Formats: sequence, structure tokens, C-alpha cells
Amino acid sequence: MTPGELYNQYASETAQEFDREAEDLVWEQTQGQPWLVNAIAREIVSAKENNKNKIKAERVSSAIQALVLRRDTHFDSLMARLHEDRVRKIIEPVITGTEAAISRFSDDYGYVKDLGLIRDDLGKTEFANPIYTEVIIRSLNWDTQKEIEETETQYQIPRYIKDNAIDMDYLLRDFQAFWRENSDIWQKKYDYREAAPQLVLQAFLQRVLNGGGEIIREFAAGTGRADICVIYLQKKYPIEMKIRYGDSTYDTGVKQILGYMDTLGCDKGWLVIFDQRRAIAWDDKLYVRKEHIGGKTVSVHGC
Repeated sequence: MTPGELYNQYASETAQEFDREAEDLVWEQTQGQPWLVNAIAREIVSAKENNKNKIKAERVSSAIQALVLRRDTHFDSLMARLHEDRVRKIIEPVITGTEAAISRFSDDYGYVKDLGLIRDDLGKTEFANPIYTEVIIRSLNWDTQKEIEETETQYQIPRYIKDNAIDMDYLLRDFQAFWRENSDIWQKKYDYREAAPQLVLQAFLQRVLNGGGEIIREFAAGTGRADICVIYLQKKYPIEMKIRYGDSTYDTGVKQILGYMDTLGCDKGWLVIFDQRRAIAWDDKLYVRKEHIGGKTVSVHGC
């Protein structure tokens, strides 16, 4: 049953209709997952607001945010599975964008797929839907985010807001300093050690969302990348996160972020490259370079 068909039933029972844009947003965010589709409808109709008007996409977005923040039993029971080793083996490569660690014919892969956490899309393994993506990342980096908020007062988000825009270069330079000081500590705390750099950066950025922004996350195993887009006051800030696996990582990353920028219609983007080599000094790992290509600017931040 599609969201539209289900919501027609809600309309007959509650006299609250969903407009087409709202139904499309539900499908996009849930990919038809039955519990999520029902939970969004219940969240909206239980509020009993403007019941004479059609339900718009804005109310769907608010309902989704409420569900994610509240973390109902459905989410908690699924997220508890994340700490199982067989689940981590599949989920971690999705976060990092790597593929070699995944065997689609393994029992572990079938198990995680049966849980409903992942799906196959054109040969790529990705999270089952955007809502699960959000809940999974928030669950894995929750402790990091709270600790940054409570103890690292020098990294509070208001200092990065200027003229109603995020100074992303400033923010990422501060993240470089934070990562230099704390990377060893945080990586040891994570079960997902390979994904720790991406998770910690997203925890660092999460405060933008908490301050009224939004983070769009796009992860899929086999892409060799992890893309996020910070949205603040309708401005988009595309960021690509990569682990250094060789000298070609830099050039490949620049090409990939340019492609992501084209998709989003942005002329500025940011590439963060994590160099995990122990033998390399921090002064060599940390750098900021600007690449100007075809009228677009890519800021590359080494970590």
C-alpha cells in the first residue's frame, strides 16, 4: 500500500486530507516503510490542527523531526542492533562509502537487510530510507555531540554564523583543531572505528541543525565517499568526507565534490580528507587548499 492509499483511509476516518506534495515527501523519506508511514500520519492527525485544511509538506517535515527526536520504541529496538558485530560489519561500510568489506551473499548481509536497515539500489548498498539514515547517525554519534556541547564551549555554533550565513571555512578550521586534539580519544570510544572520523565530524556539525538548520546525509557503500549537505536559512553547504587511501584520494575527492555541487546547484563546496597514517605528522595532515574549477570553488580541509 502506498502512502497515498493509506492516507486516503486516514482522510475518510479523520477528515484530514494530505496533499500530493505531502504524500510525495512521505514516500521520499520512508520509501514506503509501513511503520514510518503510519507513524507520520498518527503524529499529524493526533495534533488535530487545522483539520479543515489539507495537510501540507511542512507538517510532514515537522512530524518527521518530532519522531526522530522522540525516538519511539520502534527506533530504539532497531538501533540496539547497531552494536551487534554482524550488523556493524554491514552498516560501517555504508557510512564510509567503502564496498570491499561487504559480501551481499553473506548471512550477515541478509540479516541486516531483513531487519529493514539497508536496501539495494542499482548495485549500491544504502540505508533503507532517509529517516533511518538520520536515526542511525544520530544514535551512533549522540555521545560525541552531547560531550562537544557540554565541554567544548569554544566550538559553539553561534561563532560561525555571520550575516545569516555559515562561515564553513571557519567552522572546518576549528574542526581540524578539535580533531587534532581529540581524534585518538574519540576513535577509541567508537565500535565503528573506521567510520569514527565521519561520525565525529557530523556530531560537530549537528549543532547547526539543532540551531535551526538541517543536514541531508547521502551514504552508500561502493561510492568511495560520504556526502552531507548542511542547509541553513535556505543556503546549501555541500561537504564530502573521505578517508585517504592513497595519493589519488585528493584528485578523486575534488571531482566527486564537484559532481555533488552540480547536483545541488552550488558553486561552493567543501572536501574533508582524513589521513589516518600514524607516521605522518599533524602539521602535514592539517591544511586548507582552494581549488577553483569552472567557476566553482572547492575548499579542501586535511585532517
